[in-house]
Amino acid sequence: MSKNKPNMTRRNILITGCSSGIGLAAAQILHRRGYHVIATVRKPADQSMLCEAGISSLLCDLNNSAAIRQMVESALKAFDGRIDVLFNNAAYGQPGAVEDLSREAMRDQFETNVFGTQELTNLVIRQMRQQGFGRIIYNSSVLGLIALPYRGAYNASKFAIEGLADTLRLELKGTGIDISLIEPGPITSHFRQNAFVKFQQHIDKNNSAHLSNYNAMERRLLTPGPTAPFTLPAKAVVDKLVHAIESNRPKIRYYVTFPTYLFAYLKRVLPASGLDWVLNRVSRGEQR
Repeated sequence: MSKNKPNMTRRNILITGCSSGIGLAAAQILHRRGYHVIATVRKPADQSMLCEAGISSLLCDLNNSAAIRQMVESALKAFDGRIDVLFNNAAYGQPGAVEDLSREAMRDQFETNVFGTQELTNLVIRQMRQQGFGRIIYNSSVLGLIALPYRGAYNASKFAIEGLADTLRLELKGTGIDISLIEPGPITSHFRQNAFVKFQQHIDKNNSAHLSNYNAMERRLLTPGPTAPFTLPAKAVVDKLVHAIESNRPKIRYYVTFPTYLFAYLKRVLPASGLDWVLNRVSRGEQR
């Protein structure tokens, strides 16, 4: 059987960050499609919620190496020694101007979004090499393609993920392990609520030169429902994930939402100064 044969050769799927949003939707939809899903979360309450829905779940804190190793060992036991697909979804956004980001804030952002994610990925690669096949799919962002103000830590973490994924794709050529990136724009989720918590934790807005912009940003973060045009439900990301899992020829990059397609195009055709002008206009629109 070909290593690229869909469906029957890739049934065991490990997904991180499944308490809500894209991760939860991915776990639910793939479970309904008949895949053996293990969904990881950090909180026991979220694990109980998934188990009640009939979805296998494991606890994992990507900031803790021992927890990552333990989770992978447990997943391999549950999967009878084979992980067919890893969907790296867990991440959060740290808002704030770059000049206001402490070393601690930057470290926390990278511990989860980059270091923990890649530590897990490297453990899974060892198993996939033994199997001779596998698919690793990173949930990146339009902010892995372009940068927007007041998202510097998150921008940097997603740029890092893009670089790691692109490098792995070259290094794993011929191993039977495929690497894909999904790059969503605005998606309905709890992302803004979680970002607001991190903003309060790490940013001293009252002693910042960016106070007025922070006040506008807070209003946006606290506004219920979509705040950006062209926002899509999490299922839009899962549709691309399914293609990356089941296609005989998975794409290297999957764009999701109109802004991702637009900014990817503008990055190709505009000079850097022209793209900066567009991105600053977008940012000013958010601050109204």
